Parts: sequence; structure tokens; C-alpha cells
Amino acid sequence: MLNKINRLKAEIESLKASTAEEIEVLRIKYLSKKGEISQLFNDFRTVAAEQKREVGKLLNELKELAQNKINELKEEQGNGSQEVCPIDLTRTSYPVRLGTRHPISLVKNEICDIFGRLGFSIAEGPEVEDDWHVFSALNFADDHPARDMQDTFFIQRSPDVLLRTHTSSVQTRIMEHSTPPIRIICPGRVYRNEAISYRAHCFFHQVEALYVDKNVSFADLKQALLFFAKEMFGPDTKIRLRPSYFPFTEPSAEMDISCNLCGGKGCAFCKHTGWVEILGCGMVDPNVLEACGIDSNVYSGYALGMGIERITNLKYQVKDLRMFSENDQRFLEEFVSAH
Repeated sequence: MLNKINRLKAEIESLKASTAEEIEVLRIKYLSKKGEISQLFNDFRTVAAEQKREVGKLLNELKELAQNKINELKEEQGNGSQEVCPIDLTRTSYPVRLGTRHPISLVKNEICDIFGRLGFSIAEGPEVEDDWHVFSALNFADDHPARDMQDTFFIQRSPDVLLRTHTSSVQTRIMEHSTPPIRIICPGRVYRNEAISYRAHCFFHQVEALYVDKNVSFADLKQALLFFAKEMFGPDTKIRLRPSYFPFTEPSAEMDISCNLCGGKGCAFCKHTGWVEILGCGMVDPNVLEACGIDSNVYSGYALGMGIERITNLKYQVKDLRMFSENDQRFLEEFVSAH
């Protein structure tokens, strides 16, 4: 054992290397788990008891000598390489390209900020939902077309578990467990079984708002809509409300804004009508309030919902919905100045 230690000591003291690869070979030969010094430590158990103290000390000194020699060779090799190629390999590559916020995120944040100034707080819910919160609690009849497989993604062939088709499911969850006044805005991703094209996708993003309190009227809804339109599209924006139908609101309406491209004069974008539809809205149906445990004789409310992609199209004139989900860096870089 002593002869092996002395032999390795002489070898290590005379070690030389000119490249990092050679140094690594020497490190593996002497200091790795299967190296020669490690093998000596494994053989240490066979040393006689009276020699263990002396041999153990020599082994530790040998290992320390090998580590110091390898470090010394690394320093010498490193100093030499800096003179030839003075590059700091630990330095981050430059220039660093900064990312940008996605246009959907930009518009969603702006919508939430506008309604936040009206006192709305953000509420979120699960994307995998049950039939009650997505349809039944919202006054959808059993034979309503939205329950058909053509529109809804069902999970595991179950008629009760599905991907939410709108963020109204968040509203029903909040109403079930909250006491009015309720003033929330619900942004999130929704899913519908539709063919993907430049104007439709199987997933998209919505923002829905809900206000429930005593004596809430349609006039309150109209004022909130007018404030939103002017803040989002400019102070000269006008709105109009057209009668419509939704199972969860009565009366219901669809809201148009004056075309922000032609100023309401008529162009190809607004089909020469001067108006562009952006959202649906209405007073919360009493059946929905009762289903969620809220007394419709005491409380009333309004709800509204819009597609974020639709608002983004109007704001930035993006003509193909597929571009929002393709992660094309050239497309995303166009929104750097929109932050």
C-alpha cells in the first residue's frame, strides 16, 4: 500500500497537460469514483490496524495533492487560452432580445383595467366544467343547440363533464357562494367544437362582466357599455343596442360601436353600415338568479360578454384569427410599441 502511494505521488507531481481534454483525462484517472486514488481508499480496509493511522494520513495527503495539481493545470491552461481567445464563456449572449406581451394579453389587460375603474374585480374558474355551471344554471333548455356535440367538447364521453364554452360558468360559481352586491369581470379561455379558419377557432378568449345588486337597471348597463366603448376605442365612439336573445338574460341585446376605421361613414370593414358588433349583453334572467340562490324579488343585475379576439381585431386590424395562436415571432414583434 505504501509503495503504491509513493508511486502515485511521484506520478502526480510530474503531471503535465496542454489542453482541457487532457486535464479531464487525468482527473478521471486519479480522482474519479473508479480512479486509482479511489481504489486505494477501497483497499484501505485491508490495511493492518497498527498501520491504518499512518496510511490514512498519506492517502488524504495524496488526494489533496492530486486535487491541487489538477486545479493548477486548469489555471495554467485557462491563462493560456485567454491570450489566444479572450472570450468569457460564462457571459450571457449579447444582444439579449426582449420578448413582448401577446396582443390578446394586451387587450385583456386593457379591458380589465377599464372595468376595474368601474369597481369590478377579477374572478376566475376552471376550464373543465360540469353541465350545471355551464348550461343548466344559466337557463339553457335541455334541447338547446349549444348542448349539441357540434358546439361543445365533452370529456370522456360524459354528458356532464365538458370544456367550458363561455366564462359565464365563473359567474354562476360566484353567485352560488356570494351575497350581493356582486361586481365581477371574468376573463379566460373557452372552447367550442368549430372548424378552424381565418374567422373561427376551436378555442378563443372571452371577458364577461356581471353586476348584481338592488335596483340595478338597464340604464346602468348602458352607461357601463358607453364608458367601456369610449375608453377602449376613443372618446368619439358611439354605441347602439339591438334586441337579441340569450337564455341567461332578459331583455337581451347586442351592442354595436361606430366603425373606428371610417368613423361611422361606411367602409368595407363595417360592410358600409358604419357599425361593428362587439358584444352581447342584457339583464340577468330571474331564473338564473334563483338557480344560484339569489332572491330575484330583491336583487337584479346585468351581464355582458365579449370575445377578446374580436376586440383585438377591431383595435389592431388583425384579419386572421389563426395568427393569435401560431407564435410567429414576426407577428408578435409588431406589438412591441403597444406596451
